[in-house]
Amino acid sequence: MNQRTLIDGIVRQTVVLIAELATAGGIRAPLAHVAEQVFVELAQELERQGVTQSVSADMFGMALRTYQRRTERLERSETDRGRSLWEAVFEHVRQGSVVSREDVFKRFRHDDEVALRAVLRDLTESGLVFSSGKGRNAVYRLATEEELGALRHRGDRAALDALVWSIVFREGPLSLGRLAELCRLPAKDVEPVVDGLVGSGRLERVESGGKREYRSRELVLGFDDPAGWEAAVLDHFSAVVRTIARKLALTPEASAKDEVGGSTYHFVLWRGHPMEEEILGELRRFRERQTKLRDRLDRYNEENGISPEAFGVTAYFGQCPVENDDAE
Repeated sequence: MNQRTLIDGIVRQTVVLIAELATAGGIRAPLAHVAEQVFVELAQELERQGVTQSVSADMFGMALRTYQRRTERLERSETDRGRSLWEAVFEHVRQGSVVSREDVFKRFRHDDEVALRAVLRDLTESGLVFSSGKGRNAVYRLATEEELGALRHRGDRAALDALVWSIVFREGPLSLGRLAELCRLPAKDVEPVVDGLVGSGRLERVESGGKREYRSRELVLGFDDPAGWEAAVLDHFSAVVRTIARKLALTPEASAKDEVGGSTYHFVLWRGHPMEEEILGELRRFRERQTKLRDRLDRYNEENGISPEAFGVTAYFGQCPVENDDAE
C-alpha cells in the first residue's frame, strides 16, 4: 500500500468536505484555527498510539525542540480563537439598520482595506446583505428573515443539542471538561446543553468515585428533526473513519467473512432506465430495513436485558447520484 498517496487523497477529500461545510447556506465559517487544530489533534493521536515525540517530530519534518514548542504553544491556546473578519463585518451590519461603507471602514480601520472590500462584496453576492449606492457612498443592510430563507444561525440551540448528543454517543462516557474540548466550546456553554439532554433522557449522568461523566445508549436523528444535520454528517463521517481505522488495525485485505469493512459500488444509468428505481431506491430500502432491524433488537434487549459482554455495531450506507451537470 502506498501510504503517502492514500493519505494525500484522504486529505484532499477532507479539505473538499470542510470547504463545503464552511460555505453551507451562504455562511462563511472562520477557518483560521483549522491548520493548528489539525496539527494538535494529529500530534495527540500519534501519542495515544504510542509514537514518541522524537518520532512524531520526524514525521512532521521538524526538529524535536521545534515540535515541542509548537505543541506546547497551541495546546495552551484558548478554544475560542476569535471571529473572522467576515463574521465580524456581518455582525456589525446586522446590529445596525443601515450601515455605510465609510462606517464599516472606520469600524475596522486596523484591518486591510482590500480584505474589507472583498468581505462586503461576498456578503452582498451571497444575498446575506443588500447594498445601495457605489464606492464610499454605498450603504448596507441585513437581509430580512424572508429574504434569508432557509439560512440558519450558527448558534442554533437545537443543532448544538444534536451535535453534543452525537459526540457523547460515539465517544462516551465523557466528563464535561472532555466534552467541551471535543465540542471546541467553553464548558460554561456546554453545561446547560448537557443538562437539557439529561433532562430529556437522551444522555445519562454517571457518577463513580466522585467522578461525573455522561453517556448515551442511542442516537436517533429523525427526518423531521428541526435541526441536527450537522450531527448527522459528523456521525456518518465518523462511522466511515472508525470502520477504516478498525479494518487497518486488523487486516486491510477484504474477505467474504468480514465483520468489519465496507464496499463501494459504481453504477451508470439514466433517468427513465428500467433499473432506475431499483438502484436509486436502495437508500430508502436500507433505511427501512435498518429501522425495522433496530426496533426488533431494542424490543429483544428490553425484554431479555443486556449482556455484560455486549458490544456495539455501526452500519452506514451512502448514495450519491452525480448528474452530468454536477460532474462538469
